[in-house]
Amino acid sequence: MDPNEHVTSYTCAIKVNDLEDDEIESVLLKTFGETLSKRAMIWYHNLPPNSIDAFAMLADAFVKSHAEAIKVETRKSDLFKVKQRDNEMLREFVSRVQMERMDLSPVADNWDVQAFTQGLYPQSSLASQQLKQNLIKYPAVT
Repeated sequence: MDPNEHVTSYTCAIKVNDLEDDEIESVLLKTFGETLSKRAMIWYHNLPPNSIDAFAMLADAFVKSHAEAIKVETRKSDLFKVKQRDNEMLREFVSRVQMERMDLSPVADNWDVQAFTQGLYPQSSLASQQLKQNLIKYPAVT
């Protein structure tokens, strides 16, 4: 789940309770951990004691800590959607792929090479075909 959406839905759920204004902040802070699971729960559990003194601070730390994974997954799937057009020069396609790839964090596997080779136009030039074969045979380490 998007961490911003989680914070928003959590805040709305707390605020619909019949709480006094001065109670809301305390409840938001004390019960946030109950809404988390897996890696988010581990992150929450590992927060240093007394390091958070306002819900806005907790929400900001939570979003910053968990937004990158969502961004990478979204951008990763976007990269697989980039396809070489039938009249597009190889250098133009490479530039478009590089622009999409720039926002992604370095990764250990070669899925970006796979996305690139899958995006090459099947009837592309001989140079494109040779590049594709070389990338498949000798994938770059990212």
